[in-house]
Amino acid sequence: MMVDLLCIGEAMAEIRRTPGQDGFAVGFAGDTYNTAVYAKRILGASSQVGFSTRVGLDPLSAGFLRTASAHSIDTSTVERDASRNLGVYSVTTDATGERRFNYWRDQSAARQLDAATVAPARMLYLSGITLAILSPARRQALINRLSALKDTCTIAFDGNYRPGLWEDAQTARTVTAQMWALTDIALPGLDDEMALFGDGSEQAVIARFEQRDFEACVIKCGARGPLSLSHKDALPAFPPAASVVDTTAAGDSFNGGYLAARLMGKTEAACLMTGHRLAAQVVGAPGAIVDTVNPEQGEAP
Repeated sequence: MMVDLLCIGEAMAEIRRTPGQDGFAVGFAGDTYNTAVYAKRILGASSQVGFSTRVGLDPLSAGFLRTASAHSIDTSTVERDASRNLGVYSVTTDATGERRFNYWRDQSAARQLDAATVAPARMLYLSGITLAILSPARRQALINRLSALKDTCTIAFDGNYRPGLWEDAQTARTVTAQMWALTDIALPGLDDEMALFGDGSEQAVIARFEQRDFEACVIKCGARGPLSLSHKDALPAFPPAASVVDTTAAGDSFNGGYLAARLMGKTEAACLMTGHRLAAQVVGAPGAIVDTVNPEQGEAP
């Protein structure tokens, strides 16, 4: 059975330490996985959300699959790799809220993702991180697979530029531009695009995206809220978050809420507000996956 939303990418074990507390908490996160979890919360039981990745046979990989299942995420296409493990990252937050990340992902099984396992869906979603961790050959195979599915699947993409994951900036620009050409729903981050393409202003980013023919393009502008290029003159007022504790998954949760609302057939203004309200809740608590998020508060009518 075809799922409504299939998110493609890497899930990792998240080891988190909170100031003033002893020991560490272990959870599971990853940009496209976070989006899958939050989209499922908005969509509810009537829609299927899947996650496509590769994991190991290690205990953390098994723990991830159990956790994804508990979030009602379909993992039927997830590959298992006997020679590699789940990637790991740690995040520590000091008393001022400043975060520090450390990563152990060189032997991550997700780096060996087989593009042939990416199944058709109503909507396929991936990010620049999905592509950056792959070898050039596997990366191109995934792009080719997406191209083959484009006529029957809506493709959503977030550039999510992380310089340290790419061979060099030029490769990142070339591959990201190639993906924008395949994309139906573009979800770029303003800061990411300026850093990667050297745009000198917000208007330069807008002008560059207006040259492309997207079904929808939403530029994420941080605390200011999203900018929809098809609704620039009719944007709702986006209320600020009640509190900001951890912005780790702000963009991921916005994407999840926005894409879920589109799948539900809501108006563009409602899709934007659903994503924004959801992200506003997520940044108010530590961690990428926040269990206290209320989907009814995230969903806009």
